[in-house]
Amino acid sequence: MRKKILIIGFVWPEPKSSAAGSRMLQLIAQFQKQGYEVTFCSAAKTSANTFDLSRINVEIKPILLNDSSFDAFVRALNPNIVLFDRFMTEEQYGWRVLEQCPNALRILDTEDFHGLRKAREVALKQNKAVGLEHLQNDTTKREIASIYRCDLSLMISEVEIEILTQQFKIDKSLLYYLPFLLDPISKVEINQLPTFEERQHFITIGNFIHAPNYDAVLYLKQTIWPLIRKQLPTAELHIYGAYASQKVTQLNKPKEGFFIKGFAEDVNEVMQKARVCLASLRFGAGLKGKLIDAMKNGTPCVMTSIAAEGMFGDLDENGFIVDRPDAFAERAIDLYSNSEIWHTKQQNGFTILNQRFNKENLEEGLKSKIETLSINISGHRENNFIGQLFMHQSMQSTKYMSKWIEAKNG
Repeated sequence: MRKKILIIGFVWPEPKSSAAGSRMLQLIAQFQKQGYEVTFCSAAKTSANTFDLSRINVEIKPILLNDSSFDAFVRALNPNIVLFDRFMTEEQYGWRVLEQCPNALRILDTEDFHGLRKAREVALKQNKAVGLEHLQNDTTKREIASIYRCDLSLMISEVEIEILTQQFKIDKSLLYYLPFLLDPISKVEINQLPTFEERQHFITIGNFIHAPNYDAVLYLKQTIWPLIRKQLPTAELHIYGAYASQKVTQLNKPKEGFFIKGFAEDVNEVMQKARVCLASLRFGAGLKGKLIDAMKNGTPCVMTSIAAEGMFGDLDENGFIVDRPDAFAERAIDLYSNSEIWHTKQQNGFTILNQRFNKENLEEGLKSKIETLSINISGHRENNFIGQLFMHQSMQSTKYMSKWIEAKNG
């Protein structure tokens, strides 16, 4: 009998809209490579940008919130593994999975540490450095409870593992570092990319539903871009991203060289036309898909330390990491104007992709971890008493709240 994995999605994957969508497809591919039949379910609505999972042999199942029909569905499927896409889905469905499939391995894909992102957002609004009082927010408490209730949590950033183990004393056995899983970039692909001379203008990209992306664009518009434009009066900044609302489109100022382009059908095409990528994020967490897209397409970056976090390890970055707006603008001008610097930073990006995110170097470790955990699941859970405690409390609160909502709706 083939192994089965059920993925419960917070949303349906949109790889053209977000890094989270690309990440989900990478995970699906890995489990399929390990021989799993993959079923993906979600209570979210689909959109025009939703990826057709049936094209890659994934079974699709729409589900309902606070509805016992999920119980019959998951019991009949009887998966070996249930993967929760972000902690919110674990809160909603974790207790149901435990009741119906107690032997299934429960894995949480955090995508990023939501509590850290929230802490940074609040600290930014308060114009303060992030402290423990910011980190200990309600989102962090919910997310860490979810981490404890699961058998394993996939973490995309080493920095986030360090925060969880050092600040919150979470046992490392509950966390597993798994960054983006990418195909290596070949010399043939590199040689086919447009040259420095063939490129022009600046680019930034990001889903506008994601609050850090909107803030970054506003920061560029109000503070950084005027400094760049003063030195490079013919340069343009092209801003791409899905779900651009009216407050985003009204930032479009062609006379200032500031163009809101909206959704990019092909991120590789627009990234290859640009000479420099700007990532001016002032809060956020996880790894930034825009930097991966830039490196894949040979586009060096100027980025804040938030944008760069967890990306480079001990390797030289594919651009400049600066937080002061005047220094950010200066580095952007340098990178845009100096082909020698530009080529060095571009090569750094290719090295980073092939050494840190090469899926061939990461997939065997994931397979081994899951196999070991599956064999020793009883002992693993016995050693996670706090997880048992949180699950007990969750079963008493979330379960009966859900049942009350279902009865009320009925």
